[in-house]
Amino acid sequence: MIKIEHLVKNYGSTCAVDDISFEVKKGEIVGLLGPNGAGKSTTMNILTGYLSSTSGKVSIAGYDVLDHPLEIKKHVGYLPEQPPLYLDMTVEEYLNFNYDLKGCKLNRKKHLQEICEVVKLKDVYKRLIRNLSKGYRQRVGIAQALIGSPEVIIFDEPTVGLDPKQIIEVRNLLRNLGKDHTVILSTHILQEVQAVCDRIVIINKGKIVADELTENITRAVENNRRFMVKICGPQKEVLNMLRSRPGIVYAEVLAQRDGDAYCYNIESEVGIDIRKSLFYALAEKNWPLIGLEALGMNLEDVFIAIVDQSSGSKTRYEKNDRKASKNNRSDAELDFAKNAVESAKQKRGGEFSALFGEDEEDK
Repeated sequence: MIKIEHLVKNYGSTCAVDDISFEVKKGEIVGLLGPNGAGKSTTMNILTGYLSSTSGKVSIAGYDVLDHPLEIKKHVGYLPEQPPLYLDMTVEEYLNFNYDLKGCKLNRKKHLQEICEVVKLKDVYKRLIRNLSKGYRQRVGIAQALIGSPEVIIFDEPTVGLDPKQIIEVRNLLRNLGKDHTVILSTHILQEVQAVCDRIVIINKGKIVADELTENITRAVENNRRFMVKICGPQKEVLNMLRSRPGIVYAEVLAQRDGDAYCYNIESEVGIDIRKSLFYALAEKNWPLIGLEALGMNLEDVFIAIVDQSSGSKTRYEKNDRKASKNNRSDAELDFAKNAVESAKQKRGGEFSALFGEDEEDK
C-alpha cells in the first residue's frame, strides 16, 4: 500500500531524511518512532504530498506522490500534530467543508453521522469549534482524517489532550481502522505504540535504525541480560564475588534490605545464562539465594538503547573490557540500569520470584 524507496529530504545543508526505504502493507498498523528532529514529521509530510522530496520515490496505492498529488490525497487521511481547525465554524460546518474539499462521493449525512459516532462528537455537533475543549478539538481533527474512508490514515500524536478514557477509545478506534485501512501512527507515548501497532519503525538522525514486528523489537538490541537477586550473606563479600564471576559484566548492591538479605542488580554477557552457575556458587559459600528476577526490556528501554546505539553511544560491554566496565561504568549507563530496576519494581510491586527455568521477558 505504501512504498518508500531511497527517500532523501534536505533543508539547505541539513539532511532531515537520509536515504530511507520501507514498505507498509494493506491493513498494517505501523508505529513511526524517533526522538525530536529525527525526521518523522518530514517523512509524513512527504507521504501526504505536503512536502516534496529531494530525491527518492514514494508511492501510495500504486500512485507516485509527486506525479499524482491530487489522486494521492483521495487515498490519504492525515491528522497533523496541530489539527487544522477553523475555530469560527461549528463541528457540522467544518466536517461538511472537509467532505466537499475531499470530493467525497459517499452518502453525506450517513457518512458524517457514522464518523461522529465513532469519535464521539454527536453531543457537540452543532457547537462552535472555538468553544470546545482541547480533547474535543482533537476528536474533530481525527474525524476530518476519516472523511472519505481513505485507504491510508496517518496520525501524528492523535491522543494529545485526551483524557485516559478517550485515549482508550482512540486506541480501540486505531485497532478497528487497521482491519480495513493502512495506518501510520507517530507518537511519543510508547505504551500506545505497544498497545496498537503491528510493527515499529524507529528513525534517528534521518535514518531507519530499527524495523521490526512489535513483539520482536527487543531483538534489535544486543542488550546484556539483567537480573535482580536477593542474597543472604555479607554484603561486601557477596558483591565482590558477583563482580568476579565469569559471565557477569556488572553488579551493584541496591538499597533494599530484608533482614540479612541484600538486593543486587547484575548483568550477564550476551548469550550466557549465569543463573545455574550462580546458584551453585552461592550454595558452596552457604549464602542462600532467596530471590532471582529477570528484568526484561520494555519498549522505553529498547527505544533508548536503539537511539543511543545509532548515535554512537555504547549501551553494552565488550567481553575483553569486562573488568573496566565493572568499575568505570558511566553515569548514563548506571542511570539506565537503575531505571530498569525501578521500572520492574513498579510493575511487580517489588515482589521477587525464583526463576530457575525459562524466564518470561516483559513485553
